[in-house]
Amino acid sequence: MNISTGAYSDLDRPPLREAALRRALVVPGGFWTDLRVVPETGSTNADVAAAAREGAPEGLVIVAERQRSGRGRLGRQWESPARAGLALSVLLRPEVPPNRLGWLPLLAGVALAESVRRVARIDAYLKWPNDLLLQGDRKTAGILAEAADGAVVVGIGLNTTLRQEELPRPDATSLALAGAAVSDRDPLLRALLRSFAEWYARFRDHAGDPDASGLREAYVFHCGTIGRRVRAELPGGQQLEGLATGIDADGRLQLADRFEKVHTIAAADVVHARLDTSG
Repeated sequence: MNISTGAYSDLDRPPLREAALRRALVVPGGFWTDLRVVPETGSTNADVAAAAREGAPEGLVIVAERQRSGRGRLGRQWESPARAGLALSVLLRPEVPPNRLGWLPLLAGVALAESVRRVARIDAYLKWPNDLLLQGDRKTAGILAEAADGAVVVGIGLNTTLRQEELPRPDATSLALAGAAVSDRDPLLRALLRSFAEWYARFRDHAGDPDASGLREAYVFHCGTIGRRVRAELPGGQQLEGLATGIDADGRLQLADRFEKVHTIAAADVVHARLDTSG
């Protein structure tokens, strides 16, 4: 029997309520200045970048119920069924030294890991620089930061209720598939934006200093890459294998090769080696 609710037909995927979210998050004296929920768009990052070019103030959030051509790192595109995940972008105008801007996607990762752990009550951890993983290194979220006419746009895509047959790749998962206690997008979005605003305020108030703000310590705590053997696939096709040992003051990955020489990596696709569970 088909059950129709009028606005939507999938009871596991209710629509977001823009008015309620705005009342909760766009408040006097708060960081978020505008929050828009759109039924469908090509890319929320592109939409926020366009708003930035038109002079929109810092603190704009655009959330899409369905994103047709979301962008990831290295030009990758992805698409998700309507209301099966969170697809959002935020507008930042940080007054911090340029060499600190690389911390913004890592800051978003900390906020995302915190909110998923708190609301979904599931062990989520970060893969440097911008993926959120669940059990067995299965990807459930990605982050992309882009410059936009002096501003920064940070996009976040989180799989909440994707089903097995809807997953975009074999190593992906969703909160629901991983057994999360809560996969409702509304409380997840509220927790994410509140955590993001708190971390961004600390980051900005300390002029982007990752140590004074506590951001580097928090990122290391949530990062599942550090302490793992990894393969870093570098721009230009080169590869580097070794032990991920830390994150430097500019948010770059530190990797010790087999000769114990430490390399600093600013950009790469990182592949975690399989964990040895043989005891």
